[in-house]
Amino acid sequence: MRRLAFLVFFVPLWASAQWGEEQMAEKPSIRDRIFTGGGIGLSFNQDVDFFSISPMIGYRISQRAAAGASLIYRHTTYKYVDPRVSTDDFGFSPFVRFQVYGPLFLHAEYEYLNNEYILFNGERTREAFTSFMAGGGFFQPLGRNAGLFAVALYNFSYRNPTSPSDYYPYTSPWVLRAGITAGF
Repeated sequence: MRRLAFLVFFVPLWASAQWGEEQMAEKPSIRDRIFTGGGIGLSFNQDVDFFSISPMIGYRISQRAAAGASLIYRHTTYKYVDPRVSTDDFGFSPFVRFQVYGPLFLHAEYEYLNNEYILFNGERTREAFTSFMAGGGFFQPLGRNAGLFAVALYNFSYRNPTSPSDYYPYTSPWVLRAGITAGF
């Protein structure tokens, strides 16, 4: 239930430069092909406080295709235990994206996450998790450097915990992201 509350109250803000909407020059420079951005996530509730930051850099392969990578840092404070416990997670996530039609795109990414969590006896442990996620979304521009987006990804590496002592950093195979972009 606490994990569900964490997901329900987690509200991400993902900032990334828009790509695919404007025409590329016939021979664009490397600078014209590179885009940057990232994400910031915040959540505060009675059980868990959460902060994440994910800087990102990408490269426009063509008018409709892009690839890139983001770094991941997450800090979580669990307030339902006494004393409070905080954990830190680190990772990276290379991705590819293909604009299908208009605002619709396909997205695939691999995620490596070095996840710290607390065992039932109160000890800290750290474990590496890898995930392959794919899905699609849409991007609606709001001027030249901003827009609205929504992405739904399925985590093909998701495994459902089979006992209370099993741990997995995701509580569902679905990863949903939505927000407002701001280009850099």
